[in-house]
Amino acid sequence: MGVDLWKRGEPGSGSCCLSDLTLNPIFAVEMNQITEAPTTSPVKLTEGAKQQLGRIRAEQGVPAHYALRVGVKGGGCSGFSYLLGFDEEKERDTIYEFDGIRILMDKAHALYLLGMEIDWLEGLNNRGFVFNNPNAKETCGCGTSFSA
Repeated sequence: MGVDLWKRGEPGSGSCCLSDLTLNPIFAVEMNQITEAPTTSPVKLTEGAKQQLGRIRAEQGVPAHYALRVGVKGGGCSGFSYLLGFDEEKERDTIYEFDGIRILMDKAHALYLLGMEIDWLEGLNNRGFVFNNPNAKETCGCGTSFSA
């Protein structure tokens, strides 16, 4: 089981962006092959995102061998939704490191996420992770789904 960081905003708040975390399995991945960590991560994390991920890891007691999983899945208003959570390594993963944070990504997802920045937003109307993806041709109003 992984630690899922997705949770929608409160009904009627006008927000459907990421907010606090919930505990749920991330997803099942077919076993294939684990690779060594390349030097450059296809995604970047802002200071705010790194601080929030550290807080979540500590508060939830996420095991030390879990890494941050970043990916996509079919669905959402625009065609793809983002995946973000702590999980164990799977055989199809490529392992990256960004500022001391291990990042897991299914090899097929890098095409959609190359150059993406993950930020943490804390405002009056929205609170949660924000995905700034240069590969997204369209995004939905809440920013959690996109088309490529």
